[in-house]
Amino acid sequence: MALISILREKMTKWVVGAIALSMGAFIVGSDLFGSGPNSIFGGQDKEVGEIAGTSISLEDYQIAIQERKNSYILNFGRQPGERENPTLESQAWEMLISRNAIQPEYEKVGIRVTTDEVWDMLQGKNVDENIKSSFTDSTGRFDRGRLISYLKSVEAMPVTSEQRIRWDIFRSDLQPSRERLKYENLLTKTTYVTAAEAERDYHNQNDVAEVKFLYVPYFAASDSLVTVTDSELKAYYEKNKKKYKVETTRSMSYVAFDVNPSTEDTLAIREEITRMSNDIKTITEDSLYALSNSDAATPFGKYTIASLPPTLLNQRASLTQGQVIGPLLEDGKYRVYKISKIGKDTVYTFRASHILIKWDTDTPEGKKAAKEKAQKILKDIKAGASFADKAREFGTDGSASSGGDLGWFVSGQMVKEFEKPVSDARKTGVLNDVVETDFGYHLIDVTNLKDNTYYNVVILEREIAPSDETLNTVLRKADAFATDLSGVEEFKEKAKKEGLSVFDANDVGTAERRINNLGEARQMVTWLFREATVGKVSTVFDLTDTYVVAVMTGETEKGFKSFDKVKDEITPLVRNEAKGKYIQEKLKGKTEPLEELAKLFPRDAVVNSMSDLKLNTNSMPTVGYDPVVIGAVFSLENGKRSLPLAGENGVVVLDLQAKTEAPAIGDFTMFKNQLLQSLSTRGGYYITEALKEAAKVEDKRYKFY
Repeated sequence: MALISILREKMTKWVVGAIALSMGAFIVGSDLFGSGPNSIFGGQDKEVGEIAGTSISLEDYQIAIQERKNSYILNFGRQPGERENPTLESQAWEMLISRNAIQPEYEKVGIRVTTDEVWDMLQGKNVDENIKSSFTDSTGRFDRGRLISYLKSVEAMPVTSEQRIRWDIFRSDLQPSRERLKYENLLTKTTYVTAAEAERDYHNQNDVAEVKFLYVPYFAASDSLVTVTDSELKAYYEKNKKKYKVETTRSMSYVAFDVNPSTEDTLAIREEITRMSNDIKTITEDSLYALSNSDAATPFGKYTIASLPPTLLNQRASLTQGQVIGPLLEDGKYRVYKISKIGKDTVYTFRASHILIKWDTDTPEGKKAAKEKAQKILKDIKAGASFADKAREFGTDGSASSGGDLGWFVSGQMVKEFEKPVSDARKTGVLNDVVETDFGYHLIDVTNLKDNTYYNVVILEREIAPSDETLNTVLRKADAFATDLSGVEEFKEKAKKEGLSVFDANDVGTAERRINNLGEARQMVTWLFREATVGKVSTVFDLTDTYVVAVMTGETEKGFKSFDKVKDEITPLVRNEAKGKYIQEKLKGKTEPLEELAKLFPRDAVVNSMSDLKLNTNSMPTVGYDPVVIGAVFSLENGKRSLPLAGENGVVVLDLQAKTEAPAIGDFTMFKNQLLQSLSTRGGYYITEALKEAAKVEDKRYKFY
């Protein structure tokens, strides 16, 4: 969104009031949630984490969250809801990391942004690009006069006005943004690509190999053919230990008690919607009734043939004013429709498909060729060919993939040369001649004749949901399960006895919010890290349409997973290594054609070929992802065979048939610039991640959020 749109967006005075109320709630709430005598966390550790050696208190974090909420209110004109709050909390934490781990680095290297620089970004010679794009004249060029006029007006506004708040926030962000840019440039501008690197990239993109290969997947060798010892597993673990580096995680098992509406619930809802259906038949202010009583997202609306709900569209010809349809069971909800009014609009709705044939050159000859091509296609369609198939074959616009279907459109939406023949059509079907517009020649299939009928429709809706009685029944069952229960084995034994499925959630991190298919389950994560110990059983968690009881089953401290925890994970990997050696031994020294070698593993071996393999690709047919094998192709001489290579998923034998080196060129600047651009684009991210790692961030927000 352009800055001027943000700054001048018309909003009610509620925005400023909401911010004031939010800050007031925070100040009052600081006693409730902070360190005051009435704090619900009174007596607990108030630290939510540590960043670069600085302790971050709960109050620090709450202030940061409030900053993000205030920004949200300004941008969207409303308080954030439950869906937005997790994102804002995450943004607040990242903001604290920036302030405590990244911004101090600016001072260490002498980076600062002066007030003169800020002025220069606002109205000097180097005006910020966001400002430039927001203050333009009729030709789209930056209008300094408009900017200066706006600056004078905004400075005269009360500091509590919405526009002034927006402007002050934007201006305050200029300095840290410029500091960040300077710091990143200080590092990214040191990036250099040599001529040799640019030349290598040119060849990576353009050298081509033609190769025939045998692929023997590891599963071609039976597990019984190889033996994997503990010493081999431990050796693999030590060699690849970095792969198993982890943050602190915990694991749990849980049972779920799904809450579904009972038969009685469904009957009660049907009785209610039936009563409403009878009421709506005689009520004249039916739109007000729907707004007060319906659960539908749009209880009352104006529809055309293009937007009618499918149920009504299917019986459109028989709809009458005042007609009530339902109750109907649709998508797990009971619905009642009332046709409140049927009328005629000034705007027509159409539907058609087309095949657009563009001319290659805007010349009489080019247009003639395009028209002849379009007329030939039309002739084929008239002879019985499928319009949709021809559209997919010859169409030159975005509708081709959908068989030329343009969907519904209204009067004035299409160019008049296209709209007029569609509007004039008296029957559906393909028009007898092609139509010319500035875009090319169109073959048109009128799929719905023009229609200007509108329908005012009332929609009464009730979702079939469990009643309080049903909820309480399931809750009592879940609570009874959790009562007097302790220990993982006892938990699983009781679940088995009661016919409940036990689900595992392993290696859960402190910041996670979702657990398997339970959806939003943050309360389970906070319990797992705040209160749980191995074998402890939780109280009942109330999730959406589900009650859950969990037991903590294990913990992994920050560092490396233990050998015992990864043994099952690495066993198949080590077994594949052993299988690879077995397959290599069987293929070693063989000179027969690859097809003959494949007979050594008749069920699973595959012989394939590629005629256009390039070094910058990462995968091959049947072999899959395997850059090492691809590198080996280009290390061979023409006509040579490789040794059997153990790859990612199997053993590969390569026969290089031809390798064509790209012709020499004198200037590799384009490839050098591509590499520089790629390095620069990633530079900012890598800098941030490196500073975060150096800051040794400890995230303990799970204690409170």
